[in-house]
Amino acid sequence: MNVLFIEDDTIETMKLQRTLTQANLNHQITEKKNGEEALIFLRSDAKLPDIILLDLNMPKMNGIEFLRILKADEVLKYLPTIILTTSKNHSDLLECYKIGIAGYVIKPLKYQEYQAKLITLFNYWNINELVKP
Repeated sequence: MNVLFIEDDTIETMKLQRTLTQANLNHQITEKKNGEEALIFLRSDAKLPDIILLDLNMPKMNGIEFLRILKADEVLKYLPTIILTTSKNHSDLLECYKIGIAGYVIKPLKYQEYQAKLITLFNYWNINELVKP
């Protein structure tokens, strides 16, 4: 599975890579540091990802701003986007679902819990029929 991981925190990126390695998950991860970089990538000639993992709190363009642009695009709006954030703000959760996300996962503090959530997330999306724009 090709995954676009939009996250500005290097530690979070390392946790994702460590989880994939320890769980023997061979997904192709493309990392972008913010929504602007991600949009440039998505509008390039690069192969589109199967899913997007998106942080909300980022510089330049936050996750909600990115989502609004993504879901307004006639091709990109079909990409399943899962929020992966520390935000427990209920208004963020509601706004993201209104815009059209596929899931909202709160990053736990303990690495073992983070790993369990990510493995479950990847296993779920592995068995889904994904739209190929």
